[in-house]
Amino acid sequence: MLKNTFCHIPGVGPKSERRFWEKGILSWEACLGAKEPCLSRSHIRENVTASLERFEARDLSWFIERLAPREHWRLFPDFRENAAYIDIETNGFVGERGYITAISLYDGTGVRSYVRGENLGDFKRDIEAFGLIVTYNGRCFDIPFIETHMGISLAHIPHIDLRFILRDLGFRGGLKGSELALGIDRGGLKGVDGYSAVLLWRDFRRNKDRKALETLLAYNAKDVVNLEPLFVKAYNMKIESTPFAGTHLITAPELPVEPYKADAETVERILSVQARFSAHGAV
Repeated sequence: MLKNTFCHIPGVGPKSERRFWEKGILSWEACLGAKEPCLSRSHIRENVTASLERFEARDLSWFIERLAPREHWRLFPDFRENAAYIDIETNGFVGERGYITAISLYDGTGVRSYVRGENLGDFKRDIEAFGLIVTYNGRCFDIPFIETHMGISLAHIPHIDLRFILRDLGFRGGLKGSELALGIDRGGLKGVDGYSAVLLWRDFRRNKDRKALETLLAYNAKDVVNLEPLFVKAYNMKIESTPFAGTHLITAPELPVEPYKADAETVERILSVQARFSAHGAV
């Protein structure tokens, strides 16, 4: 889809792009060979030529900077092979009292987990192997939190935040709400959320409860594994409104064997505690 895109060119918006498509100018190559008056402005051809060069150089950052966040879906098929889907859990605090309890990284085949006090520092090294980061709400939360509390910068790795794409499609209710609306199941982790993750970490730290940690990591892993099928569904919904619906749809990925199993009794207990806190306004 990226080579069919023109709205990253200054002065070309979605309406102009659609006019190009209606005139049969469906790709950058077609643009350079066309003699339409709408392409008479030299900067359009210059930007298309630059786009081809940047695409061949695999310069994802160049396109990320020129496309609005809601349009980043166009990049997915061409760059997904080197994507890291990431999500963090925290102790529930911000500022100096806040810290990361766990990070999950999914590379399309398997999940890597990083836990505070065990191997959290390995994330700094491992993330450097990837050319794209995909998150849900990572632009506002996960990435700044990682940079602040781990003392690293991720600015050099292009980042796509699915929240902007899904919001443009009309989905609200956060990651879980979007999953539910698009038919993505959480299995035995239904009802578990970010606050549950805080309680699970407290249980692990206070009581050395490995079942609590295992459940926390299962929840965190689910957050990243679900990002890829969620992105595929969002991408296909976007494609349906273009002339490329018959050729550009992509298939849902085969989900990996999940490395952690949530403990059913632990989930029930944590949700019960959470419900009591909520009833007393303590959440």
